[in-house]
Amino acid sequence: MVKKVMSGICAGILISIGGTVYLACDNKYIGAILFSVALLCICIKGYSLFTGKIGFIPEKHGKEELSVLFLGLLGNFLSTALCGIVLNFALSDVAKKANVICNAKLTQNILSTFIRAIFCGILMYLAVSIYRDSKRIVGILFCIPVFILSGFEHSIADMFYFAVGNVISLRSLVFILTVILGNTVGGMLLPVINSVGKNNE
Repeated sequence: MVKKVMSGICAGILISIGGTVYLACDNKYIGAILFSVALLCICIKGYSLFTGKIGFIPEKHGKEELSVLFLGLLGNFLSTALCGIVLNFALSDVAKKANVICNAKLTQNILSTFIRAIFCGILMYLAVSIYRDSKRIVGILFCIPVFILSGFEHSIADMFYFAVGNVISLRSLVFILTVILGNTVGGMLLPVINSVGKNNE
């Protein structure tokens, strides 16, 4: 149990670093590309990132896989929250930018947030599955900037943004839960469609 949470903590730290470099870059295109280092390192090290694992649950959804998924999510939350608090103190410019971004996110209606999260989930599944299948990083290097520049919502990154921006409220909790649900639907979408197609051949 502890090992699974710790793996999630490691992944959350890396997402926090990716989120920080994105916020710190004046050029959003460069920031989006540099954010990719987070998922690249997570995949190479095998850390547990919720958005990187949820898409594989339709293939294997036993007790062990679900345990890894949800304990990893707990670790993701703990580390992004802690990194956000620490970096709010250490990097005031990053914290201010995150605050503006998060308050803007909260103006979205819940359906818009859910849809944005679905499309992020699709891209996260593709990035990780391409790496798993081929050990090539091309999916990561393209899918991550695409979801960021498209305005899609990533639940773990958003956990960090809200923490570092000190935007903590019931409304932000509902936002994060909506994004988690959307990422879940999006992550599973292609595998489920593909499975249905195979079963009806």
